Amino acid sequence: MKLLHTGIIGSAIAAVCCFTPLLVILFAAVGLSSWMGWWLDYFLLFPALAFFLALTGLAIYRMRRQPAAERRAADANADSREAS
Repeated sequence: MKLLHTGIIGSAIAAVCCFTPLLVILFAAVGLSSWMGWWLDYFLLFPALAFFLALTGLAIYRMRRQPAAERRAADANADSREAS
């Protein structure tokens, strides 16, 4: 489950930075607007988005391959470890 959460959160953050001017505004606010350009999207953000989407796909693949009983047992073990 943690793998799925990490993939979804990372994908959402990378998508927000890729498709909105959020990163441009943030870099301009701290004086790093010269770093903005075509290379930031193509060499940093799009590969990060692809990585997190692949991570999400891997987590979904693993969840579907694992039987439901094993998944419930693994979740129960993780919950008991977190409570400790």
